[in-house]
Amino acid sequence: MNPSSKESGRVFSLRELSYMALMVAACVTGRLLFQGIPNVQPMTAIFLIITVQLGASRGMLINLLSVVVTNIYLGMGPWTISQLISFSGIIGLFALLRKAERFRRSLLLQVAAGFLAGFVYGLIISVIDAQLYGIPAFIPYYMQSLPFDFLHAVGNAGFYLVLAPVLNKLFVRLL
Repeated sequence: MNPSSKESGRVFSLRELSYMALMVAACVTGRLLFQGIPNVQPMTAIFLIITVQLGASRGMLINLLSVVVTNIYLGMGPWTISQLISFSGIIGLFALLRKAERFRRSLLLQVAAGFLAGFVYGLIISVIDAQLYGIPAFIPYYMQSLPFDFLHAVGNAGFYLVLAPVLNKLFVRLL
């Protein structure tokens, strides 16, 4: 949180709100631009970078807004809740990893964790969706998602490598 916003009693400063709106716009635009490639989009990487740099509450807020706005365009349904919970799960894991100084300082560790986050996201959403839609055979259902989880993982790593240096410079100005 910006110190000036803490003193004035506001949760977010105008500057921080502007940056967060920019991140939501980047997530929405990125997801819509890459919608033709299954499970490859910059949204996850942006959530994770925000979580490492600004904390879990900011990552969760960007998650909520981005998923709801993109699903207005792409289709809203019960999967929206599954997506929000799954993204929140990996944001929570990154919030825990963020506490380790070595993790915060190592782009390579963050990229590797972003890669693994693609599989964690896939597992969480598969468990939720299997329950939600009454899928009796979870293992075959989950196994069919693994190629898509791999695409998500590769996309996360690639976007993280490209976006982290750029966004980190923006966040230095914010902080």
